[in-house]
Amino acid sequence: LQLSNTAILHQIRRDQVTDTCRANSVSSRKRRVLTPNDLKHLVVDEDHEMIYCYVPKVACTNWKRVMMVLTGRGKYSDPMEIPANEAHVSSNLKTLNQYSIPEINHRLKNYMKFLFVREPFERLVSAYRNKFTQKYNTSFHKRYGTKIVRRQRKNATQEALRKGDDVKFEEFVAYLIDPHTQREEPFNEHWQTVYSLCHPCHIHYDLIGKYETLEEDSNYILQLAGVGSYLKFPTYAKSTRTTDEMTTEFFQNISSEHQTQLYEVYKLDFLMFNYSVPSYLKLE
Repeated sequence: LQLSNTAILHQIRRDQVTDTCRANSVSSRKRRVLTPNDLKHLVVDEDHEMIYCYVPKVACTNWKRVMMVLTGRGKYSDPMEIPANEAHVSSNLKTLNQYSIPEINHRLKNYMKFLFVREPFERLVSAYRNKFTQKYNTSFHKRYGTKIVRRQRKNATQEALRKGDDVKFEEFVAYLIDPHTQREEPFNEHWQTVYSLCHPCHIHYDLIGKYETLEEDSNYILQLAGVGSYLKFPTYAKSTRTTDEMTTEFFQNISSEHQTQLYEVYKLDFLMFNYSVPSYLKLE
């Protein structure tokens, strides 16, 4: 019974995606054809015929570790023995864009495909905290922080313009909703929408896991893959993770106008994955 309940749950999640894609077909199907570049987030496991679309800030480090155990042919047995930075080395995992078109089509049609999603604004605050408030993320500060400060901060000091390491959440939001940003280059993967990273209107995912039910969903997927007997999804201490309360606090200083514009940017993710409009928002 347990299994069939879970199966029903995933069916409901799939239907929600299908319905949202249909209802928003104008905006969601602009690009009819996926290019190989669209597929670089889809990690392929040949041995177990699985495809995992990774979304940064949704347990993707641990899922990449698990995929390395699955594809490592015995090289690794414990996901948590793999250092986090090792999990993000692109050559350690094969992605779908590395295959020929017929091979891509064959895998999309026959492999079990899954992704994990998270409440969009909680994911956004998590990305902001990780990339802009940690001193060690100097590459992000240089690449994005300096740009955000230059564009969003009046009378910025020379040091702030040079370092970009003190971006405020309000400035980050202003940068995200700035039409100039959207035109200039695609969002960085850490704040790109799931809908743009994983293309759920074009790729039919068999399973949609949620960050809120990470362990159950992950272990269900491993069970379906036939590896559940010897591989469990790593559990970890959630001490530093971004919570709903934290997210609420971050949004306190965002004007209702900016909240409304930001919600528009992430609206499809909210609808598609059945996340309600957060109660703390003051939408216009």
